[in-house]
Amino acid sequence: MRHSCSVLAAAVVTIAPICLALQVGPYKVLKTARVGGEGGWDYIYADAAGRRLYIPRGATREVAATDAAPAVPAVPARLTIFNLDTLEPIGEIAGVGGNGTAVDPKSGHGFTSDHPKVSMFDTKTMTLIKSIDVGAARPDGIYFDAFNDRVYVFSHPTKDATVIDSKDGTVLGTIDLGGVPEQGVADGKGMLYVVMQDAVGSVTAVDVKTMKATGHYSFVDKGGCNGLALDVKNQVLFAACGRSGNPPAQPAQPMMVILSAKDGKILTSLPLAGGSDGAAFNPKTMEAFSTHGNGTLTVIKENSPTSFEVEQNLQTMNGARTITFDSKTDHIFTMSQERGPAPPPPPGGGRGPQGTVVPGSFTILMIGK
Repeated sequence: MRHSCSVLAAAVVTIAPICLALQVGPYKVLKTARVGGEGGWDYIYADAAGRRLYIPRGATREVAATDAAPAVPAVPARLTIFNLDTLEPIGEIAGVGGNGTAVDPKSGHGFTSDHPKVSMFDTKTMTLIKSIDVGAARPDGIYFDAFNDRVYVFSHPTKDATVIDSKDGTVLGTIDLGGVPEQGVADGKGMLYVVMQDAVGSVTAVDVKTMKATGHYSFVDKGGCNGLALDVKNQVLFAACGRSGNPPAQPAQPMMVILSAKDGKILTSLPLAGGSDGAAFNPKTMEAFSTHGNGTLTVIKENSPTSFEVEQNLQTMNGARTITFDSKTDHIFTMSQERGPAPPPPPGGGRGPQGTVVPGSFTILMIGK
């Protein structure tokens, strides 16, 4: 293990250095693509079968010209689409925004967790098919399960999942998850697992045939969980959580909570290099991955169904907090944008504002061995 203090950024901008344990390991950033484009972003999605990478981008407002800066035109929400192998742009679907994307490769239908309605699109023609009313839900995370060709859209305020038939976009009902849902994963055999973002973290197990929760696995002293990955063969869940212990009495330590998908028994917890907003698992290499907003990626090796270790903490790019995995190439993808120097924190302490975004700096990272 090599320890170092490093500036966690992928651009020549001034960012305060953070001291982290960065470990030499098999993974590295293989490629970066500075694709640009303005607007907010959240999840990134790799369609391994269609060889496309989907990133919804938010709208931006028009900014009038000043003496010091020219006018900035408004940019509409859109779904940006890239070649999964080269990262070259393929196209955009105008008016389709949202937080995340899911694709049914069999029907060729894609979905975004758009606000206030879910958008359904054709992956071949890259055109909007229709908007789907999901009632009071506020779509955030989204997941496609090939077991029964359904899309699950997770909503924070309603604490549930809206279930959509991927063949025709019909809403089939909702599932009460008992908490604030983030990422979901399925075993392909009828079980869906969803991690909760609440102060006390947990995973809700769902029987997709009945659309009912069958278990709530509490983490007791760990919370703020945003990422979830699953080793289907050994039925092991990896929940990436942002807090452990009892802040502020104890400093918050991001942890990967590793537990049995069968009964929720916690097998172990391992430290993460930062606060996670997504996780993935590679069954070929038996490794779980977690990406963090401070510009790191943690790799956890599953040596056996009961033995786990941190294999590597890799520097990526500041703000690269969400993740997707390409099962064909074993590549991991994340994304971020560059920022200028951050203004000073407010008087008396607390979190200060972020630096100004560098125009055109939005970047996709490809990570692998």
